[in-house]
Amino acid sequence: MRYLPIAALVIAVSAPIRAQTISGTGDGTDIVVTGRGLAASPGERAFDIVTIDRARLQANASARLESVLADVAGLQQFRRSDSRTANPTSQGITLRGIGGNASSRALLILDGVPQADPFGGWVAFPAYATGRLGQVRVTRGGGSGYFGAGALAGTVQLDSATPDQLSPLDASVFYGSRDSVEAQASGALVRAGGFATLSAAYARGDGFVPVVAGSRGPVDRPAPYEQASGALRTVIGVGASTELQANVSAFTDRRERGTAFTINRSQGADASLRLVGRGRWGWSALAYLQTRAFASDFASVNAARTTVSQSLDQYHTPATGLGARLEVRPPVGGTIDLRMGADIRDVSGKTQELFTFVNAAPTRRREAGGSTRTEGLFADGSIAIDALTLTGAARIDRWSIDGGYLTERPIVGGAALTANRFADRDGSEFTGRIGAAWRVMPAITLRAAGYRGWRLPTLNELYRPFRVGNDVTAANAALSPERLTGIEGGVTLTPLAGASLAATVFHNRLDDAIANVTLSATPTSASRVRRNLDAIRSTGVEVDASYTVGRVTALASWSHVDARVRASAVAAALDDLRPAQTPRDALSGTLGWRRGRAALSTTVRHVARQFDDDQNSRSLAPATTLDGYAALPLTRGLSIEARVENLFDARVEAGISGTAIVERASPRTLWIGMRAALD
Repeated sequence: MRYLPIAALVIAVSAPIRAQTISGTGDGTDIVVTGRGLAASPGERAFDIVTIDRARLQANASARLESVLADVAGLQQFRRSDSRTANPTSQGITLRGIGGNASSRALLILDGVPQADPFGGWVAFPAYATGRLGQVRVTRGGGSGYFGAGALAGTVQLDSATPDQLSPLDASVFYGSRDSVEAQASGALVRAGGFATLSAAYARGDGFVPVVAGSRGPVDRPAPYEQASGALRTVIGVGASTELQANVSAFTDRRERGTAFTINRSQGADASLRLVGRGRWGWSALAYLQTRAFASDFASVNAARTTVSQSLDQYHTPATGLGARLEVRPPVGGTIDLRMGADIRDVSGKTQELFTFVNAAPTRRREAGGSTRTEGLFADGSIAIDALTLTGAARIDRWSIDGGYLTERPIVGGAALTANRFADRDGSEFTGRIGAAWRVMPAITLRAAGYRGWRLPTLNELYRPFRVGNDVTAANAALSPERLTGIEGGVTLTPLAGASLAATVFHNRLDDAIANVTLSATPTSASRVRRNLDAIRSTGVEVDASYTVGRVTALASWSHVDARVRASAVAAALDDLRPAQTPRDALSGTLGWRRGRAALSTTVRHVARQFDDDQNSRSLAPATTLDGYAALPLTRGLSIEARVENLFDARVEAGISGTAIVERASPRTLWIGMRAALD
């Protein structure tokens, strides 16, 4: 019975349909097959939105999505490391300084499909080769109802490349520092009635030593990685005004964390089917399946870093996400835009682990997991009255947490040491947003908005205890959903062609924020538990600017955030401290030049000091890095490209363990390669 509502929507989406030759709408207008969803609402002009175009996606120093997202100041992962060296479970994304615990507090979607890991809420960044993406739209601020539940701090919308952005053949290969190799290739078949793309990406490297030189011992070594992904996408016209979009993708990711017994392995596969109607009644019907598998080894290192032993083997963590969404855009006419619909998402997963190692052998086995579901109804509308645009959205969700359990037993057999079955829970949440945009004059638009968002705890937060080095964190099956309320106001200036400046002031309050709360700590270890804090308050300002004149483009983004924890009872010691991993300032600036296929660009990024822990006792130093990119065409379809990450080899501190061991993010990395494109 659990899957009947999802099955009904899936059947509705994938019901047999009769393909027809695209000849027009009947009024002489040809249908353009785009591969995108319904057009953005006019009401979005009331919110703080940043768009990253395809040119920027392809011309960046690391060729990685998380690096490109750093162009939007204030959009951050839980840690500063990227997907070559970070533990995958630390790569959740968030916005506006509300902190995190590695689960995403921003909603990430690709072609309408939620992308966070069904079990843990983190993001598998190696799955998203930048060459297959067409654009990224980042909406700061929560309550974006028609994208689904979970948009606490905002939404990151990834869209696949459209026909006008694709080449029949595009391939690149690069060689870099530490014997690193990267390659991407894609092929596109574009016809009047649709298109198909096939793409693949591969990356490997010997890696660097994550622990900084002053903290290293004999056990520390480079952290190699190997990653691959592929995707097949087909978009065809169906009938006179409808297109069918079918996506299948998969990835694999293997990383080591710089000592023995620290290998992480991730695999995943996604499939989705979306019908988009672009006639008088706009509509979209989406169904998707998401599967993930994760495994990780954990090590315990002595204080002198002379010996390392295995402390945990998380040998299998399967998870599944299944969902569907149906929305309609009725022809209400005039300057009114309305969309409404329903969605459902069901996730399930479990972790299987071996632990309590004695003489290098595990003595206990742990299994924990469960399932959650959200079912939502939403409506979103806007109206334009001369220079004024008003918008409002509402969403109501019914949620449930079912089948939670935690068992621990000796490997050799015998009675269970722990056999917990947690009570099922359910509830409902009402969220939404309102906003207004007033074009005072052609070059000045004033904006104001208010919103409320929510997020259900992940299965990882609810049921899985974990260990990092000598630091142990317990799960909490009684966690409540997080709820965020926010207001913002801003101005957008377009003083001349090609120039834009947007400034936004905001205040957010995240109630029942889930955090890893320290219960006890020594110089060599710490004991923590996941708890709902009273709140996290975040007040700040964001400024984004762009200017294009001729062949030169300049981009800049700055975020300044004053974030504070509100805590009581057992977490009272955290009151008025800053959330872990939350810098006060973040800055990104890019200056680029392009002429045809020839291009030059440089990007500077600065992240202020931040704390690695909830008690603000471990301070990560500020860091400033400089990246570069250059492309020189050799023939019409062949060019040579050079890239450099962290040109001046700045020390970017990413974490500090209980024994004051400092880890760093990527040092200077040089790349040289070739790109071939067939027009």
